[in-house]
Amino acid sequence: MAQPPKWFRPVSIAALLWNLIGCAAYLTDVMMTPEAVAQLTAAQQEMYAARPSWAIAATAIAVWFGAAGCVGLLLRKRWATPLFIASLAALIAQNVWLFLLSGVPQANVVAVVLQACVFLIAVGLVTMSRKAAAQGWIA
Repeated sequence: MAQPPKWFRPVSIAALLWNLIGCAAYLTDVMMTPEAVAQLTAAQQEMYAARPSWAIAATAIAVWFGAAGCVGLLLRKRWATPLFIASLAALIAQNVWLFLLSGVPQANVVAVVLQACVFLIAVGLVTMSRKAAAQGWIA
């Protein structure tokens, strides 16, 4: 197995931390108490209640598979790539509901920018893992 470049490990660690933040956000979201939901705005409560189970599952797959893929990179395992691809596909499914099917007007620029960043990082991780496999950095 070829030695990866010096940037590979720090980028993999940063990506793992990023994905763990996503895992924490997911857990915070699905473990909200009725009291916490009541503190949301009416629009947020409506969106929270309207989410289909497949969109929630897509979010879970996106964050947990992304984190597992990062562990795969750190262990220099080729199985990181399919995990990143599944994570990206789940992220796309999540965004289809959020931006196309939810009926929520997309006036929240912060949400759009954040999801765009999440998408670009997910694409970057797929690309990085594919390059790592092609260069022999992971096996």
